[in-house]
Amino acid sequence: MVAIELQNIRIHAYHGIYDGEKNTGSPYEVNIKVIYDEGSTQFDNLKNTINYVEVFEIVKQRMKVATPLLEKVAEGIIRKIKHQYPDTREVILSIYKLEAPIENFQGKIGVTMHKQFDTL
Repeated sequence: MVAIELQNIRIHAYHGIYDGEKNTGSPYEVNIKVIYDEGSTQFDNLKNTINYVEVFEIVKQRMKVATPLLEKVAEGIIRKIKHQYPDTREVILSIYKLEAPIENFQGKIGVTMHKQFDTL
């Protein structure tokens, strides 16, 4: 098994259930780890791996779609990765809202989704 990781991706997005979040948005941080079965590859061609640039594009495109709950966003990202890369065996994805609209709260809030896929 091999894992690719993208850490501390910063994206401005419009997720949330409050009107202010939908209007002004807020900064988010995304961390993702994709584990795949490399089979007998010699790692001599990008098409034999999971392309982290394409994973970044999947994350970026899904984060553009305003959604009330981060769980739904995470689910969509994972589903797209699995569809595009069938050899994916596991994805761990965290999405953090860096400026949560909670009075007197400093820090970040978020969700982590961990999906494992059966091998065939």
